[in-house]
Amino acid sequence: MVTGKISHFACAANFLRGRKCIFCGSFRVLRTARGYVKCRHCSKSKSLAKLQREIEILKGFYQLQPAYRLAQDLSVDAKVVTRVYQRLREALFHVTELEGGKLKGEIELDEAYFGGRRKGRRGRGAAGKSIVFGLLEREGRVYTKVVEHLTAQELMRHIQARTRKGSVYYTDAFRGYQSLRRFGKHHVVSHQHTFVNRRTRNHINGIEGFWSYAKHILYNYRGVSKYHFPMYLKEIEYRFNHRRENLFKRFLKVYFGYVSP
Repeated sequence: MVTGKISHFACAANFLRGRKCIFCGSFRVLRTARGYVKCRHCSKSKSLAKLQREIEILKGFYQLQPAYRLAQDLSVDAKVVTRVYQRLREALFHVTELEGGKLKGEIELDEAYFGGRRKGRRGRGAAGKSIVFGLLEREGRVYTKVVEHLTAQELMRHIQARTRKGSVYYTDAFRGYQSLRRFGKHHVVSHQHTFVNRRTRNHINGIEGFWSYAKHILYNYRGVSKYHFPMYLKEIEYRFNHRRENLFKRFLKVYFGYVSP
């Protein structure tokens, strides 16, 4: 485990020492008398102390550390950590919305409910919770969207915008999916009887696994406001879609705009 973490953070070694430009990846940098690192290639400069602090905060973000706890560990103001976290989440929100094309092949569809001030009714009809509609391409990417209502019209609009026509769709027996056949094959799993159809092997365990993954991450933060929830959700979506890559390196690129390999 330790070796894996070192290999993930190794990409920041030259940035932390001021040997490499965080903006363009050039090694043509110089140290100024004020403690700044200036790039002779892109002409951008940044305080080395501030750069080192922000990279340490991004390490904490990668490790899913809450802002208040990381602020204590780094002996900095919690507002500083929160500001970096917020900026990165806003960037991830836009990057995730723009990434990739439409989902294709075998696609699982489901909806989930997040949040709420108190325990109560679960599932459809739960009060005070955020409704999230999700589409998962088997062995591939996931796409999520916070929606106001689970109407057939709204669901079909998102399905049409985010999937290729002719795909194979797997859903539960919710009536909002009844007109899905116009986009492709539609297989229904009745959760009142079983979670996996033994005869056809139809299921939506993939997207339901993603909901569990998302709620496990959100639990670390001990509550997220409805206003900020979409950004947290897109962060989780980004983590899932790039789970086979070096996430820390991708966070550096998104935050600083660093594009060089």
